Amino acid sequence: MWRRFFYDPQPDWQLVALVVVPIVLIAWLAARFVRRIAARAMQHMLHGTLTTSSPLVKGPLRLIGFATFVLIFSVFVFPAFELAELRPRFGLHLRGLSSWTFDSGLKVLLIAAMALAAIRIVGVGVKRFEHDVNFGTGLDALERAKRARTLGSVLTNITTIVVLLIAVLMILNEFKVNISPALTGAGIIGVALGFGAQSLVRDMIGGFFLILENQIRVGDVAAINGIGGLVEEINLRTTVLRDEEGTVHVIPNGGITTLANRSMNFSYYVVNLPLAHKENPDEAVEVLRAVAEELGKDAAFAPFMLEPMEVMGVDEFEQHTVRLKVRLKTAPQKQWFVGREFRRRIQKALAERGIEMWSPERTLTISSPREPGPSSSGPATPGRS
Repeated sequence: MWRRFFYDPQPDWQLVALVVVPIVLIAWLAARFVRRIAARAMQHMLHGTLTTSSPLVKGPLRLIGFATFVLIFSVFVFPAFELAELRPRFGLHLRGLSSWTFDSGLKVLLIAAMALAAIRIVGVGVKRFEHDVNFGTGLDALERAKRARTLGSVLTNITTIVVLLIAVLMILNEFKVNISPALTGAGIIGVALGFGAQSLVRDMIGGFFLILENQIRVGDVAAINGIGGLVEEINLRTTVLRDEEGTVHVIPNGGITTLANRSMNFSYYVVNLPLAHKENPDEAVEVLRAVAEELGKDAAFAPFMLEPMEVMGVDEFEQHTVRLKVRLKTAPQKQWFVGREFRRRIQKALAERGIEMWSPERTLTISSPREPGPSSSGPATPGRS
């Protein structure tokens, strides 16, 4: 039986065990290490959806570990037999292993090292970019940080996918695996994308320029194609909005025709005050200025009011009212918080000063006809003669 594996008819059992046991231990440690790396990668991809204790995760991990063990053991056991002078009949010989190690093996290590280095360099560059834009305080730093995080995540994901794909193809080529079918398949997929997935490509291109040109960021309040809401996600393909009712709207980036960002750098809250024609606009402006100054001294609202109230003047004459327009400059997304309180105080202040705002209500007084009094008499009755 041993002649099928070794040239020596009676090999030394102790020597065989002395060779096999360390190789088994090395293969087991390598399989354990690869399994841990695979588990971390799967946790990162699943984002907490499944744990490593789930059967759906444990099965692939066991398969990866077993495949790694078999590969390491089969690669190193026969060269180890040759080192022990047991002369195996088949398997990877020591000369072939050493030749591959100093030729293709070094290339594989170099490719893997360069791929990891490229990914790490991009990651460090993104972190440095985010740190630079986060330096300092104020609203501008906050706005720049939003854009940096959005662009950073997109650049990191794209770079990681492209670098890993190229590195895997180059490593497979060093293992003498024919990668021509893979390249041909990639070309076919590219042609298919060009003809059958034009909308997908358009969405991805639109999303890239949407982020690059800083048109919108995560956390902004925007109206896209007439749909308003808070921007929760910006991907290369879609933008996700959540409106005030909690409804989530997923909008393809290639289909965006109109975009209104309501929280870019600062915001305005505009008030069109309908005054009755008989009221003096100058007196109403004094009341509004007093209300705005009082609101600016309130600790709950002062940090969000960037400038004093701006009076834009009498904006329009209507049949029953005069429109007086004013506005407040506020921090992004705080215009409604400040504006609602501003309106509440305006209503109270105008009522205290007796300034009337126009209302569509009308009072109709109907007077009843007078009843005939005692002096009133009916038609005269002719007397008798």
